[in-house]
Amino acid sequence: IEYVDVGENYLVAKMPVNSAVHQPDGILHGGATVALAESVGSAASYVFLDAQKFVVRGIEISANHLKSVSEGYVYAKASLIHKGRTTQLWEIKITDEQDRLISICKLTTIALAKS
Repeated sequence: IEYVDVGENYLVAKMPVNSAVHQPDGILHGGATVALAESVGSAASYVFLDAQKFVVRGIEISANHLKSVSEGYVYAKASLIHKGRTTQLWEIKITDEQDRLISICKLTTIALAKS
């Protein structure tokens, strides 16, 4: 996973689609897609919170897989929906190289004060 763009309320990462993340029939595994989504959403929480004061944990993730992809790259864009003092809600859209929507995920994170 390579982080490629950051903005005011979003973070983008890309991941290659190859045999390392394929299901047995040669398409991107949903679990790999969810791992990408949680990685970029959690990283975004660290970017937009004070990492010196907080640790971030994912507390819920959901995913809808809409299209298959077998090669190239997928891009995950985590966009902030809600930034509370304790919880954050992220929408993560997974797209292919032609900007077609592959999956859409929602991730809830919690910021816990470091002790």
